Amino acid sequence: MNTERDPRWLAIAARDRAADGRFYYSVKTTGVYCRPSCAARRPKPENVAFHATAADAERAGFRPCKRCKPDLAQPGEAAAAVIAAVCRLIEGSSKRLALADLARHAGLSPSRFHRVFKAATGLTPAGYADARRAERVRHSLAAGSPVTEAIYGAGYESGSRFYEKSDGALGMTPSNFRAGGRGESIRFAVGECSLGSILVAQSGRGICAILLGADPDALVRELQDQFPRAELTGGDAAFETHVAVVAAFVEEPARGLDLPLDIRGAVFQRRVWQALREVPPGATASYSEIARRIGAPGSARAVANACAANPLAVAIPCHRVVRNDGGEGGYRWGVERKRALLANEAAPRALTPGSSPRSRPRSGTSTDTAATRPESSHASRTPYGPA
Repeated sequence: MNTERDPRWLAIAARDRAADGRFYYSVKTTGVYCRPSCAARRPKPENVAFHATAADAERAGFRPCKRCKPDLAQPGEAAAAVIAAVCRLIEGSSKRLALADLARHAGLSPSRFHRVFKAATGLTPAGYADARRAERVRHSLAAGSPVTEAIYGAGYESGSRFYEKSDGALGMTPSNFRAGGRGESIRFAVGECSLGSILVAQSGRGICAILLGADPDALVRELQDQFPRAELTGGDAAFETHVAVVAAFVEEPARGLDLPLDIRGAVFQRRVWQALREVPPGATASYSEIARRIGAPGSARAVANACAANPLAVAIPCHRVVRNDGGEGGYRWGVERKRALLANEAAPRALTPGSSPRSRPRSGTSTDTAATRPESSHASRTPYGPA
């Protein structure tokens, strides 16, 4: 590829600090390597080579620039490492830790620590601890543990404290969660958009699934796999308007989605998804960058797995996460759709909108998916990779 056409060269030319850490560049005439934001004189493009990491640049025989010091952690990276250590401390504790104790461990005042922690993870320290305990409950209930044992084993001091927040933590009562969602009612409908078929499902708390694909029946099977014992009911005419709203949002993400979301996932997944929702239309972020933003540097592969588990296409914009080298990476609903979404957001008219969404509700039908279920379509998903 011509260096001047490489998006990484544009970041170097703009001295874009947002690109720092995503890649490094070396200059063969000086024998040094730099961060994209380095203030040194801009080299000629024909003398530039790109490297995914500082270690790669050094293995290629280049030495670190004395001006931008690419071999040293930046202040933001150091803070991320501190927050990551505090996250591990919270996760390893069987009881709630006081804010003052966590701040002391981080070497910050309580107020500053609170701000830094929330900026890095998207959650307050108390919110992170609650989410982590809720995740323990989820794993225990999914493994078949009795409800009381799962609650106290996760570190809750009383059952009432957990039940106060169980709807937000599990999306249903603990007993229903343990039974695989039995008794939960979910409405859904299938429509069409310029990316193919789109399925929208709603629980009592909000939109809980937005799925994309070429085969409407495969999308329904995927929904059944996601909620194995819930009662799935075809939406009525009023519900079809939700499909139209979501389809319009897919065509024009900048307009926003004015519908409540029922976001369910483990604590790490929710941290990743919150960070993704902060990436604006037209912008992208690497897997490594998202890992740093949530205070977990080095967890790029786990970030990729969280993207692959995203149940809300476009509403949680995992299509905006790319590889460190600028490559597209994978996408749960197909790389071609990811490419089309990114092109649409970069140039709104690059993706020709389809006709008005055509809803295909399973009107009057109710599916208890605990009975015989169709074969899962998950095997056809495109794998993610943070390379």
